[in-house]
Amino acid sequence: MNEAHLRFILGLKLKTLRQARNLPLREVAARARLSVSYLSEIEKGKKYPKPDKLLTLADALGVPFDELVSVQVSEPLNPLKTIINSTFVQEFPFELFGVEPQELFGLVSDEPTKAGALFRTFAEIVQMYDVQVEHVLFAALRSYQHLHANYFEDLEREAAAFRAARAWPADAPLREAMLRAYLEEAYGYEIDTTTLPAHPVLHTFRSVYADRTPPRLYLNGNLLPSQRAFVLAREIGFRHLGLSERPVTSSWIKAESFTQVLNNYRASYFAGALFIDPAALEEDLAAIFDRPTWQAAPLQAALQRHNVTPEMFFYRLAELLPKRYGLREWYFLRFSNAVGSEEYRLTKVFNMSSVPIPYGIKPVEGYCRRWPAKKVLRALAVRQQAGGASEPMISVDRTHFTDVDAEFLVLSIARPLALTPHTNSCVSMGFLLDDRLRDTVRFWDDPAIPRTALPLTQERNRQAAKEQALAELLGTGAG
Repeated sequence: MNEAHLRFILGLKLKTLRQARNLPLREVAARARLSVSYLSEIEKGKKYPKPDKLLTLADALGVPFDELVSVQVSEPLNPLKTIINSTFVQEFPFELFGVEPQELFGLVSDEPTKAGALFRTFAEIVQMYDVQVEHVLFAALRSYQHLHANYFEDLEREAAAFRAARAWPADAPLREAMLRAYLEEAYGYEIDTTTLPAHPVLHTFRSVYADRTPPRLYLNGNLLPSQRAFVLAREIGFRHLGLSERPVTSSWIKAESFTQVLNNYRASYFAGALFIDPAALEEDLAAIFDRPTWQAAPLQAALQRHNVTPEMFFYRLAELLPKRYGLREWYFLRFSNAVGSEEYRLTKVFNMSSVPIPYGIKPVEGYCRRWPAKKVLRALAVRQQAGGASEPMISVDRTHFTDVDAEFLVLSIARPLALTPHTNSCVSMGFLLDDRLRDTVRFWDDPAIPRTALPLTQERNRQAAKEQALAELLGTGAG
């Protein structure tokens, strides 16, 4: 337990003891021969007095000295103590949001017992839905991205300068061989592409980093060439940006700290900026958006031009569209589906819109069959089962969320997963259909685009139906 936590626990105990005795702050201060302002600072967890002052405080409150300074607290305050000692408080990046943990707890310190009950409620919710520290850290990252509109000029400059210094043309795709050669020559990397595919446990990992001399990167040789290239570019990002606190695996096993999560994001952003230059992306978007009717071919051409997967391309859109086109209301979803199965898993969500897109944490949350991603995944599975090509399937949809009366233009791309046989993945990016989008995307009103009306989730739709039926029943009864 650190010094800040000791100060906070002492402050809680002082305030609880004083309130239990109905003693005003001024009277306790007078008894202990302390100033009112100093005692107030102690109760707020900002000061920790010397032993002689603690003795006078114990006398003023009529409690033994050992009881006052002990880190043990009464049962009603236990939830607060648990929270401040939790990994959540220790790892959450409060400073990014301009607050300190003690300031947060100070908001509820006027009523410590009630605050304890409040935090107990939160703790039960966390247990009920199995919310892990990792969930909180990634939620903090999403909030950090929100604060910056998901755009980071410093990383854009670093990526552009890096390419220019190596005379890598901004409009030419990055290839695995050139990225691998740079890591080997500049940092002495050993790159192993055979161990992971044959590993009985880690064969689904894209990469594993071994921090040793020389550094070794286990890169899964079963990945697509574009995926292997991205892993290498992200590795360059860690090195070039000096991000030493980092995960060792591509798939998160455990997030150790927010710094680790943030550094991983920054390295990935840098890699995406290396692959897709802003000016080159504007050319792609002109070819995609500046048409009176929807055409999938320009989007497919952009993927090939930059040597990127659909997910990498959508991530880059998410970074540049808000800044350069003003399209700030969007969401990103990724679903996966075993071929032939009707079970669909939501595996990633990033929502920058004002519409409450479900995050899939709630166990009973379901998604309507009419969601664009599900329709594309079913179509891809049918094509695969008929022996058709396994190239990505691209679609567009206008989706109207009936329970919030908001409409989105949704681009979806489905493809087979490289490391999970007989499993497909679909990424969708939806843009709020507002005046800004109508000015940017000429084909928005193409009559050939399917239109879908659906609730945000089946569970919420059923709940709304029950509430409406209950209101009608009670209204009839009252009449």
